[in-house]
Amino acid sequence: MTSEKNPGRTPARRRMAGYTRLVTEGTKAEPVSEERTQASARQQQGGSSAGDGDTPSPTPIEDASTRVDRLQAQGVDLPAGHTEQEPKQRQHPATPSPARKRRMGVTPATAAVRDVDGRSAASAEVDSAAQPGVIAPTGATPSSAGVTGTREVVGGDAASRSNVVGPAWLKPALITAVVLVLCFLVVLAARGLRTLEGVQEFVLAYDGHAWQPEVAPDGIPAWLGWQHFFNVFFMVLILRTGLQVRTERKPPGYWTAKKDSFFSPKGNSPKKVSLSQWLHQSLDVLWVANGVIFFVLLLVSGHWMRIVPMSWDIFPNMLSAAVQYASLDWPAETGWQHYNALQVVAYFLTVFVASPLAILSGVRISTWWPERAKRLSKVYPVEWARALHFPVMLYFVAFTAVHVFLVIFTGALQNLNHMFTSRDVVDWWGLVIFLISLLVIAAAWFLTRPLFTTPVAMRMGKVTK
Repeated sequence: MTSEKNPGRTPARRRMAGYTRLVTEGTKAEPVSEERTQASARQQQGGSSAGDGDTPSPTPIEDASTRVDRLQAQGVDLPAGHTEQEPKQRQHPATPSPARKRRMGVTPATAAVRDVDGRSAASAEVDSAAQPGVIAPTGATPSSAGVTGTREVVGGDAASRSNVVGPAWLKPALITAVVLVLCFLVVLAARGLRTLEGVQEFVLAYDGHAWQPEVAPDGIPAWLGWQHFFNVFFMVLILRTGLQVRTERKPPGYWTAKKDSFFSPKGNSPKKVSLSQWLHQSLDVLWVANGVIFFVLLLVSGHWMRIVPMSWDIFPNMLSAAVQYASLDWPAETGWQHYNALQVVAYFLTVFVASPLAILSGVRISTWWPERAKRLSKVYPVEWARALHFPVMLYFVAFTAVHVFLVIFTGALQNLNHMFTSRDVVDWWGLVIFLISLLVIAAAWFLTRPLFTTPVAMRMGKVTK
């Protein structure tokens, strides 16, 4: 340790042993006796004596007050009396103390951190500072972002994750249990209704099959079977990537389209999106292309008449079919010639309502939306598209789940032959092709990992970490 280099004045504040504040430029120094200089040097070397000079050595109170000053600089409220212990000789009027600064990352006093046993970390630091020779650790007051395990933030919402969130399987298990209970109650209610005489007469009057034109074609053509497979294939991958875009916190990489390319039309500046969003948009393009082919063939072949409501009796037949399905007493199956009312409405909503809404909301969120169309963007805000896109996805999930359930439990072999072999027979070929299609979808699910999609993305734009 070195002694004071400028003995012309008394130090304004001693921060730690051996540190001396420099004299501010332009301030007149006050004369200090030789005895006081020697006593200060001996005190710093640990050998001070009460009778060696007129100026006594600094007392332990100075060390405590220094720590109190540091705590106040960190924003910790101290009990009354701590600030009064500062010796008057430190408060020199000629040199005001500089404004204290709050350190970054230090929790303010309004959100004090405490341990589970109720004792605050700030009070513990003050206690340690009040003991001579004990130095409280710097930064002992943690920030709210680092509070985990045994600490919690007073007045805040940050808490230990282990105390709030249970096992990962708990929430899906609870949701599944609630759904099963609700389904069980619906079945009981429907079976109870079927015992009523009025309901029985209603089901006899409306068997669940609404009117359709006699010119409507029968059967399911081969192109419709292939379209059905491609729809399932793309929808599964689109749902997967859509959930990834919505839930991932740290994408595996980012992709930027080439200027004036397909994903960045002329007039738009290339946007940087995650790899998951790029893959989602790419799959959307293939799904839309397949949908356009499906729509054209549907109109040309006349099969649109089978999935478009043609009379008002669709509503009572929908209700009758719903009661029959809910009671597990299925409607008479004639899907090769005539869909029941619930099937007609479900297919109509999927093809002519949900699919266009998915496309319109997806385009608004995507990189294809024209940046210069200020008026159009004001009429159709992106918030509306985001609020619409996710519910439409939930509709597709619900439709697929119910559709697969009914295909399996209302005559799996015959239904699968209708869908995949375009034959109205009962054999195993439809099931075999269906299982093969599941293997193809599983392989595509595996190949959509960043390891395999990144090289493709690099050919279509720039990939960065």
